[in-house]
Amino acid sequence: MLRLWPLLLGVNFSFTGDGERNGTTVGLDNYRDLLEDPLFRGALRNVGLLVLLLPIAVAIPGLLATFIYLRVPGHRFFRGVYFFPAVLSPVIVGAIFNLLLAFDGPLNAVLGGIGIGPVDWLGDPRAAIVTVVAVHVWATFGMALVVFLAGFATLDGALLDAARVDGASLAQTIRHVIIPGLSRTIQFVFVTTMIGMLTSMFGLLYIMTSGGPEGSTYLPEYYIWIQQGQMNRPALASAASTVLFLIMVVFGLLQLSLLRRSGRTE
Repeated sequence: MLRLWPLLLGVNFSFTGDGERNGTTVGLDNYRDLLEDPLFRGALRNVGLLVLLLPIAVAIPGLLATFIYLRVPGHRFFRGVYFFPAVLSPVIVGAIFNLLLAFDGPLNAVLGGIGIGPVDWLGDPRAAIVTVVAVHVWATFGMALVVFLAGFATLDGALLDAARVDGASLAQTIRHVIIPGLSRTIQFVFVTTMIGMLTSMFGLLYIMTSGGPEGSTYLPEYYIWIQQGQMNRPALASAASTVLFLIMVVFGLLQLSLLRRSGRTE
């Protein structure tokens, strides 16, 4: 009840006005304002991009956990290295990558050395959001890696031994043994990774791009902060928060449904 009551109050607040209409009921006006705001529409488009990149964000820790579980050389060392970025503050991570990805920074210097022109990683509207998402994945996949390793502890080792005896390749072992055996873990990582992308990227966005260039890196959580903290429109921010909550619920249910269906067809 302590979790549900504030949520209901926030939804109710989204139907009230800001400024001169503060406290008065305005119906769906805030939601209409959201749909008419190009910054919010851009934030929703970026949510669509997150959905497209989600399988990659899940596959990276999944594959690394597989290699560690299969005890590739140096697996103990790699386990610590992969998890270390997860304990860093997003502010620290953003500051580090601002230096690395600067137009005159070391990454572009390396690219220039091999004959590739410099890329404006954070100044090009087409590249900035992908860059920030990539940095977020780098900084956070260590936690998903730990979850996958915990899932491997429940995997039947006899199935892996049987796959080796039958001469199955690594790809065949992953497809026919590991993925079906870790279906519940994969479902959990998909949902939590998507929630993390939607609700935990504010620090990186604030430090790396501040929503720019041209509003191209806005996500709903950053839009909510702008409306609440800078524009003093808490009711509109509540409406955006409600939309974000509904997005998470819908995508979470869809992901679980698709993964359960694919698990039944294996």
